Amino acid sequence: MKLPLPLLVLLPLAACSGQDSPPATETTETTETRIVALTSLSADLVQTLDGDALVGIPGNELLRGDDRFADLPTVSEGRTEPNLEQIVALEPTLVIGAAGFHDRTLQRLADLGTPTLTTEVNSWADLRDLTTSLADTLAADPQPLVARYDACLAQAPDTSPTTLVLVSRQPLLTPNQSSWAGDFLTQFRIENVAADLQGDSPFAGYITLPEEKVLAANPEVLLIVDAGENLLEQLKGEPFWGQIKATQQNQVHSFDYFGLVNPGSIASIERICTQLGNLF
Repeated sequence: MKLPLPLLVLLPLAACSGQDSPPATETTETTETRIVALTSLSADLVQTLDGDALVGIPGNELLRGDDRFADLPTVSEGRTEPNLEQIVALEPTLVIGAAGFHDRTLQRLADLGTPTLTTEVNSWADLRDLTTSLADTLAADPQPLVARYDACLAQAPDTSPTTLVLVSRQPLLTPNQSSWAGDFLTQFRIENVAADLQGDSPFAGYITLPEEKVLAANPEVLLIVDAGENLLEQLKGEPFWGQIKATQQNQVHSFDYFGLVNPGSIASIERICTQLGNLF
């Protein structure tokens, strides 16, 4: 299973020197901001805030289909480790990566003296914090993006039927409220039957759900996350499938992995908002 893009940990980008401002007769050299983003979300945020600052991106299906990124070099592909030499050659003033995915690369860059930023987006609050922090770094206005987030969540219903999200079959995994997907449902006022459940799982914010708990929860709506593995067809063979309200009432809906499990990009998040808004 693809891991959800993991709470925001920001490393200090600069420190106050404590020196007086230079005399008016002197010129102060400004350093060009050059950012390499190792995730599609951070690349999208930087490009939206200041397109000129982005100099390197990950190889990612969301970015490949976007003309804004067509001329930028890719420094990684899939789950392979980013190309350190290529990143250094771009002379970045900041490299942004994801906690748990890019730890080694970011540490090696930090050892070389390159400023790095480690991100972990598990909630809408994390997304807002990251947007504001990047805007501060770029001396940009975050409000247009914040307004898009507000407009996205404004599509939320007043109430919803009981809902269960399934992201894999073996084991059955579902997000609780400590994940991006779980917080998305909470902020969208969708009654996630697994929100407060706790249990063992190799993935933070997700729990393994035994069949008996699915039957006990008996959700009225099932959201099945499509990560390219035809999960919906796999689940139809499970013994519980025909015994819950959602399947009996034909309330089973497929959702894309990007946006709901992995934030992916601003556009993918907005698509999920629209889909949820239309559904509920």
